[in-house]
Amino acid sequence: MKAFVEEGVHPQIIIRHIRSASSLAVKKVRELAVSFDINTPEGEDMLLKTASTALNSKLIATHQDLFAPMVVDAVKSLSQEADGLDDLRGMIAIKKIPGGDVRQSFLVKGVAFKKTFSYAGFEQMTKKFTNPKVLLLNVELELKNEKENAEVRIEDPEQYQSIVDAEWQVIYDKLDACVACGANIVLSKLPIGDLATQYFADRGLFCAGRVEDGDLKRVAKATGATIQTSTNGIFEGVMGTCANFEEKQVGDERFNLFTGCPNSLTSTMILRGGSEQFIAESERSIHDSLMVVKRSLKSQAVVAGGGAIEMEVAKYLKEYALNIEGKGQLIVNAFAKALEIVPRQLCDNAGFDSNDILSSLRRKHTQDEDGKWYGVDIENGDIIDTFVAGIWEPSDNKSNSLASAAEAAGVILSIDETVINPRSQDPGAATGMMGGGMADRSLSAT
Repeated sequence: MKAFVEEGVHPQIIIRHIRSASSLAVKKVRELAVSFDINTPEGEDMLLKTASTALNSKLIATHQDLFAPMVVDAVKSLSQEADGLDDLRGMIAIKKIPGGDVRQSFLVKGVAFKKTFSYAGFEQMTKKFTNPKVLLLNVELELKNEKENAEVRIEDPEQYQSIVDAEWQVIYDKLDACVACGANIVLSKLPIGDLATQYFADRGLFCAGRVEDGDLKRVAKATGATIQTSTNGIFEGVMGTCANFEEKQVGDERFNLFTGCPNSLTSTMILRGGSEQFIAESERSIHDSLMVVKRSLKSQAVVAGGGAIEMEVAKYLKEYALNIEGKGQLIVNAFAKALEIVPRQLCDNAGFDSNDILSSLRRKHTQDEDGKWYGVDIENGDIIDTFVAGIWEPSDNKSNSLASAAEAAGVILSIDETVINPRSQDPGAATGMMGGGMADRSLSAT
């Protein structure tokens, strides 16, 4: 659109026709989109292929057969609830464990988190339960030191002992309440001290303190428990449950696993790899795939990737522009030409001649009625039916991209003037005037 601005076309005319072209492009994408039902084998296959497409250009592309089903299973578990997909980041956790082979990564249909800091007596605890009662707390279960400048005036040693006994009685009352409610597992966001750890171990309970807030919320969501801020009045209705709980060794770390949860919304992916950098890149790749599958589940419609949808929309806009009189025809044509940058860039990235491939694509989309899904074949440097090849994208993603790009262009074109702070001609101004002045005075004094 820069050429039209330089030639003096009014920005409002350009914006109006950009928005018109964007609306037509979005409408065409929705017409071309292929709907699917996620409850059928064909729908499941489409989700797997969209997840694989998102992983194609990533570092873990050679492990699509492992990660694509994991991503689909994790996201599909969220779709069981009306607004489950909206909190995808909170409900699907990704835990990274350096070491081992990437093929050792696995999905936990439930909650898994790394063993927290533990005190003496932790190893004596029961590490495996079937159908346990889970109590979640936001309570500190340890003896606390007095605050600074605390002062207690006593007249004889017996009074001091009564104060110490009262402190111990407070912590014992909390621990007795946790045991009396019938809980088998006690998790707290705040510390659980050595006294409480040994107390629970002696009574066959499992406890963990300093549990991360996100992990505690996932456990609450999965087990149906409610986080308590007091140990008073605990009843069975605020506790959760799961089919199995165990502490399991994964690599060099120990993990607490809750599986068979009644609310199967949460999932945890355990990623393995040879280095932290590889695992960090794997996490980013899986995050992209999760977002793509989430969008596919919401729209339940896909379009072909590889530049096919851009070429088909560009062809449609060029044909539509022939019916427009005046400058609008040129602007819509420019919008259509801009869409061809996507397949052109794919060719350049793959190291192929973009001019030859784009010419073949234009000819295929214009002359062949069945050529609407033809895009760039980056493996052979040719064109291919990308829909048949399983290169798919959620239709909502493509529609949002077109609409957002048009809005961004409109905002930029509507700017009349920009104010720029000119660079000072004085080289010493950037480093501060005071230092330079002092130096000048000292030189003149000598």
